[in-house]
Amino acid sequence: MTIRICIAGATGWVGQSLVEAVAAAEDLALAGAVARKGAGEDVGTALGREPVGVALSASVADALAVPTDVLIDYTHPTAVKAHVLAAVERGVAAIVGTSGLTAADYDEIDRAARDRGVGVVAAGNFSLTATLLQHFALIAAAHVPEWEILDYGKSTKPDVPSGTARELAERLGQVGQPPLGVPLDKLVGPKEARGADIGGSRVHSIRLPSYVLSCEVVFGMAGERLSLRHDAGSSAEPYVAGTLLAARRAGAITGLVRGLDRLLFG
Repeated sequence: MTIRICIAGATGWVGQSLVEAVAAAEDLALAGAVARKGAGEDVGTALGREPVGVALSASVADALAVPTDVLIDYTHPTAVKAHVLAAVERGVAAIVGTSGLTAADYDEIDRAARDRGVGVVAAGNFSLTATLLQHFALIAAAHVPEWEILDYGKSTKPDVPSGTARELAERLGQVGQPPLGVPLDKLVGPKEARGADIGGSRVHSIRLPSYVLSCEVVFGMAGERLSLRHDAGSSAEPYVAGTLLAARRAGAITGLVRGLDRLLFG
């Protein structure tokens, strides 16, 4: 059975690679494509390639007028929630590749997806090594009670922390709540220097040129430390396989699954 895919953010960094991958897959078909500019133009032509027979839509609502099985969203933190809820309302499964949503946002999406009987898969990062970072960190947190997270991104990245770091922090918070060595109200100096509290974890966002995305979690015990780190390169390729894996499995899910590791490891 062919799975009909709509890609929101089709002309973006990851979206372009997804368009190519969907077009090349025998079990997938590109049903729709959404971009802020170029509505009406063939998405292949807009990307400087051969036409693919699918015109860009100005909105997700317009794109979903065509029969669609799965919406993949790689757009913007301010738009993704509305896009996903619009898909769910139409009975269309969704893959959330855009970062910036909070735990409360995901709770709302989960409720809507369960009400409509459709699946949503969200991951702060769909790459295999980022998924393994999260999986290994959850194992470590069950044995080492103290950790902090370092979140690295390019200087122009608007969301803090990144979706990768936020998801990691919130998932770790379900395992335990690291104690503060010194309570915030006892610190000497600006409290912000200790990072933000995300799900009970301290998260420090670093934004500088030359970074694409990196995420590191440091576990500490008396006399020893463990560091786990994921570094992304400049290519969107690592995100494509994980995103399409989620798209292929979304039809068998009801409600929200958060974290690609839950699809890989159960």
